[in-house]
Amino acid sequence: MTTFSSESDAVTYIFRSMRKLRGQERGTDDLVRDVGPTRRLLQELNLPTNTREYAVVTGSKGKGSTTIITAKLLQHLGHTVGTITSPHLVTWRERIRVNGRAIPEPDFLRILSKFSPQIDAIEDTLSDTQYFSPQGIFLAVALRWFDEQDVQAAVLEVGRGGRFDDIAVVPNKLSLFTPITLEHVQQLGPTLDRIAWHKAGIIKAYSSAYSVPQAPEVMNVLSAEAEAQNAQFDWIASQDMGQYVGTSEKGLRVNLGRYGEVTLSLLGRYQIMNASLAVIGAGNMHARLRGISHGSPEYVERIRTGLANVTWPGRCQKLQDSPAVWLDGAIHTESANSLVESLRDYLKSPVISILAVPSDKDYVGVYAALGPVSQSVILTETARNPGLHFLDSESAVNAARTYNADVSYEATLAEAVEKAKIRAGKDGTIIIAGTQSILADAMALWGYSYEVI
Repeated sequence: MTTFSSESDAVTYIFRSMRKLRGQERGTDDLVRDVGPTRRLLQELNLPTNTREYAVVTGSKGKGSTTIITAKLLQHLGHTVGTITSPHLVTWRERIRVNGRAIPEPDFLRILSKFSPQIDAIEDTLSDTQYFSPQGIFLAVALRWFDEQDVQAAVLEVGRGGRFDDIAVVPNKLSLFTPITLEHVQQLGPTLDRIAWHKAGIIKAYSSAYSVPQAPEVMNVLSAEAEAQNAQFDWIASQDMGQYVGTSEKGLRVNLGRYGEVTLSLLGRYQIMNASLAVIGAGNMHARLRGISHGSPEYVERIRTGLANVTWPGRCQKLQDSPAVWLDGAIHTESANSLVESLRDYLKSPVISILAVPSDKDYVGVYAALGPVSQSVILTETARNPGLHFLDSESAVNAARTYNADVSYEATLAEAVEKAKIRAGKDGTIIIAGTQSILADAMALWGYSYEVI
């Protein structure tokens, strides 16, 4: 048995199998991803070990938010709730939570150490082109910790796709679908219906599935998969979504049907769709768990309270006042436009945008959305994730100058923030947007920790 003394050592171990494939050309997920090692590990560890309720969440955007909102609602309904999300901000342990609390490092290291003999034995049977998915190992650790914490319901976000995603090996009776768009085309395929086919794979036999409004080709694929699995599939019509009312100091004000006008403690307008789906998902899971009646005033009040108490850092989040500093993970046109729309009532001139979008993301779309609303744009990057690649500074600045004349580059976020604060003064606004790793850099810079959300 390997004994781990730090999170860094543990994560190095978890990724060692995948690292051997660096530099190799890889095909689509249906050709190269194999959940077999994960299934074998769970079987040998007798996981899952109880009749816990599971929901699996997939889509192209909003998966993490929907997972966290659903979990918060279930927690307010009186249940002990586990979550798996990705990526993380500061620590890998954030990916595994119970009632919002990240798995403590001693528990993470203890469980992984105990599992290492089985993991090693399975890795020894793999060929040179196979690997043990890190996600599968995180899943195993999470399931054991959920058992130890008497978790009654677990809401799990897939990492990518669904049909060949390790997270989806759990016996979920509920599948939730956030908006599905063209993404990860090299891994999932070049067409929207093919991407939808990957994501539809989370639907289990005789289960329930709910979706937000989708493109017709996506809806056809989801419906066909549900029919093949004898599953109940329903989608939320646009008119049944929560309706934006306004903002308050605590978040968005939303009209949510039977729940009346509620406060959603998240500021991105896109969160209304996620919350609408989460309310339905939480109700579906709660129906199979003991608890208060769906039709009772207490149920309505607990849903209202849960929506008002959601914390999901890095999503249209305000870090400070004077100057106001906002943080968001916008990496493509749609998310950047949504960020601008969500912040429009809060922007005070001068607006300085700090952008860090990798070269394989839609950096042009982000520049196009934020450049026109900014007096100045500062481009930067992060070394937190060595797998990320950015345009060289000259090319990035030239691309951004199409949308804003005042564009500069700083090598680190800290340097960019210092420049932005000088330009914004006490009364202006700073927007930090880009890849998840730049959000983590910002959290570290401001000294924020999210062991509990």
